[in-house]
Amino acid sequence: MFQTTTSLCKIIDLKKSLRIIQGGTAASKTFSIIAILIEYAIRVPDLEISIVSESIPHIRRGALRDFLKIMKWTDRYMEERFNRSLLTYTFNNGSKIEMFSADQDAKLRGARRQILFCNEANNLTWESFYQLKIRTSDVTFIDYNPTTEFWVHDEYKNDPNADWLILTYKDNESAPEATIKEIEKAKQKGDSGNQYWKNWYRVYGLGLPGIYQGAVYSNWKEGIFVDNGDVVFGQDFGWSDSPTCLLKVSFDKKQKIIYAQECFYQTGLTQSQIAELNYKFAKDNLIIGDSAEPRLINALATGNPKINIIPATKGADSVNFGISLIQDYDLIVSGENLIKELKSYVWLAKGVPQKKNDHLLDCLRMVAIKVLSEPKGEYHIW
Repeated sequence: MFQTTTSLCKIIDLKKSLRIIQGGTAASKTFSIIAILIEYAIRVPDLEISIVSESIPHIRRGALRDFLKIMKWTDRYMEERFNRSLLTYTFNNGSKIEMFSADQDAKLRGARRQILFCNEANNLTWESFYQLKIRTSDVTFIDYNPTTEFWVHDEYKNDPNADWLILTYKDNESAPEATIKEIEKAKQKGDSGNQYWKNWYRVYGLGLPGIYQGAVYSNWKEGIFVDNGDVVFGQDFGWSDSPTCLLKVSFDKKQKIIYAQECFYQTGLTQSQIAELNYKFAKDNLIIGDSAEPRLINALATGNPKINIIPATKGADSVNFGISLIQDYDLIVSGENLIKELKSYVWLAKGVPQKKNDHLLDCLRMVAIKVLSEPKGEYHIW
């Protein structure tokens, strides 16, 4: 049954237009925010409230499940008022709560609203969040587990219009006893010297930003791209679940510096759209494309406009070889998604990097292998 918790009371006390709720597992962040949104909808007629997450499956597993629980536990739910296909609930007074994913571009740039809730906002890009926020007139809530710092810390750390709140399982009187035991067991493991569990408890127990252990690249910093006269681009291809992206790379071999700048990072791009974007950013410069897509590379190379693209060199242990080349240089990088990938790219085991959220880093590695390990004449074909 529904229970008023310390988490709920602390969130209610927030008054500024941007309300940032950072916290650990079982802290009742999402549940409490949704309970507050339901109260707003019932008390104020004709409110437009949007709940946004990274994907529809994520919404169904999290925010939607909490919404339905609260509505039913408080005897407010009416099936005929819930549009299950649009994930929209309309209240008696005309107020609406809609739920959609951040990958729905038309929704991001669509209708305006009074209240916005971005659930697990660290999984949203800055651009997606900003498109939503500028179309929100009154209040924006965001919540997240602080696995690492992300755009919210860069953009809003000192914002006078932002409230910051950190919640833990200790703020949630309804947290299951079994969950509490697991969290405190993690603390004990961390206190005994296990760095993995120490970091886990920092994030999910204390609600504090985590520190990634075993980062593949620690030799990078954010900075301005410098064109040293020998620019090469890298490209990774995706569709609905992963992006097609383009990375601009320049090498200063004397100073041992690699400059890398994100060009685009988008899902759902067609061949013609990729060609247009490639020409826009790269013109006639060479692009090293993911060799797993030979037909697409050939279509781009022979299409209109013709794109100067060749497949990447791949072979036994090419991933680790490319990483070792990059680790020998200082990296100066720019671009939100590139920085996000660098922060989360870690070794899963000795000599085995993670294969997740590494699309731009794949581009960087492919270019590094071509430029740093092959004679110049072999990679400049135009």
